[in-house]
Amino acid sequence: MNAKSQLVFVVAAGCLWLAPHALAIGQSAPGATAQQAPAPSSAEPASEQEAGDDAIKPLFKVSSVELIRSTHAPELDIVRVRGLSSTENWSDPQLVAISRGPSADGMLDLLFVARAPDDASSATKFGPMEAIFVIEPGHPYKGIRVRSATNTVKLSQLPGYAEAQGREVDCSNCVGKTFVPKGGSAGGKDAVREEDLPASTRVLRENDGIRKLDTDPNRLTLILGPNDRIVEAFWD
Repeated sequence: MNAKSQLVFVVAAGCLWLAPHALAIGQSAPGATAQQAPAPSSAEPASEQEAGDDAIKPLFKVSSVELIRSTHAPELDIVRVRGLSSTENWSDPQLVAISRGPSADGMLDLLFVARAPDDASSATKFGPMEAIFVIEPGHPYKGIRVRSATNTVKLSQLPGYAEAQGREVDCSNCVGKTFVPKGGSAGGKDAVREEDLPASTRVLRENDGIRKLDTDPNRLTLILGPNDRIVEAFWD
């Protein structure tokens, strides 16, 4: 199920200060029905609660972090995070606390995760993802730090807004084009420059072997044919 068509409420017990009032909320579409999940049975961090589900993975990128403060009592701070999944078939975006309380610098550390596809996926456009995290009144946090598989966005002023820098190519239209390694000269609109691709991109040339059978839904793999033409592009 696409993340755009589902709304999920998950109790996040990742920070003892937050429990039981911290909610991670998935992206919704008009008309979606909210479902309340049962609270975790222990006060372990949410990341540990999710550890048994191998399909839950960090999302590809955090795009922005915003904290909105309610104007009516009881005052709540609502963390709104937007980001990207590597392909369009991820679902159930969530924010989970990865600390038991504020760190030494007063930051609340969150991890942006979602349910990854079961198998390797052909390169598509990045999937827009969004989740919120509600913090109870009187919290001690001075800022919010949200991590993904490839970056971290830090919000130091509450309330406030912070945005990630840079833009990666999703490679949804890379097949048939020519791969240009770093330092090489670009060949016009049919060129795919290595420096424009995600840093973790794996490039397999015509005579390359594969040393490991590990998988990573946030790793783009390009298979090159003769003359460095891209013959396959997928996230594995």
